[in-house]
Amino acid sequence: MPPAFPAIPVVMTLAGNDPSGGAGLAADIETLVSLGCHPAPVVTALTVQDTHNVKALLPVSPEQIIAQAKAVLEDMPVAVFKIGVIGSADNASALYDLLRAHPGIPVVFDPVLAAGGGTELANLTLVEAIQTLLLPLTTVLTPNSMEARRLAPEADTLEACAMALLARGCQYVLITGGHEATPEVVNTLYGNNRLLEAHRWPRLPDSYHGSGCTLAAAIAGLLAQGGEPHADLLRSAIHRAQDYTWHSLQAGYRAGGGQRLPDRLFWTHSRRDA
Repeated sequence: MPPAFPAIPVVMTLAGNDPSGGAGLAADIETLVSLGCHPAPVVTALTVQDTHNVKALLPVSPEQIIAQAKAVLEDMPVAVFKIGVIGSADNASALYDLLRAHPGIPVVFDPVLAAGGGTELANLTLVEAIQTLLLPLTTVLTPNSMEARRLAPEADTLEACAMALLARGCQYVLITGGHEATPEVVNTLYGNNRLLEAHRWPRLPDSYHGSGCTLAAAIAGLLAQGGEPHADLLRSAIHRAQDYTWHSLQAGYRAGGGQRLPDRLFWTHSRRDA
């Protein structure tokens, strides 16, 4: 008799460990739990960082990444993959093999190329591996505007970046506009070789550690809750994830001396004032 799996959907997050608890696996776990999912965290890299910046990036070996993921995949029905910091081009190659072996599982990819404090987290070799190996396997890509420009350097506008990323194989590209000099934050969703939607959000006065992780994990969690992915579910999950992330940032708090941290459990208590 097969085991009785719980009704809670499982999301495997493959990302770096952030000891400050603001980004990476900690952010993904909080987000997924908040949205009613079971997180399966696979460590791709250890980091030395605080709320100011990343001081060191220590990639896990490709063999260790695959061993972690394989153990879970042989035991649990993973509904969605979420990818964050990768650590090295060799790790990107290992993730390529992993995703190719599980083609029915949607992939939400937050291409973290630099820390909020400016430390580079991806060299040219890793960027090229992302472009050639991982983008063709990505269901939803969530770059900020700076990451979009690095992943599509041949493009001269953000819309052209999105078209180039779609041409490389992504099904959907959500470019976030927090780094752009606009009164509101404008996040633009592309798919089917065109602009699908522009989502506008009030610009908050602070900067936040782990906002991109929160958004991508929220999209993954909401996709996992929805069952078999289709266009309407994907667009609904992408919009609802932005709303969840914005409210997490609005309720953010200061735990250290650097960026504020999103309150991903904002709905469980009244808003805290820092």
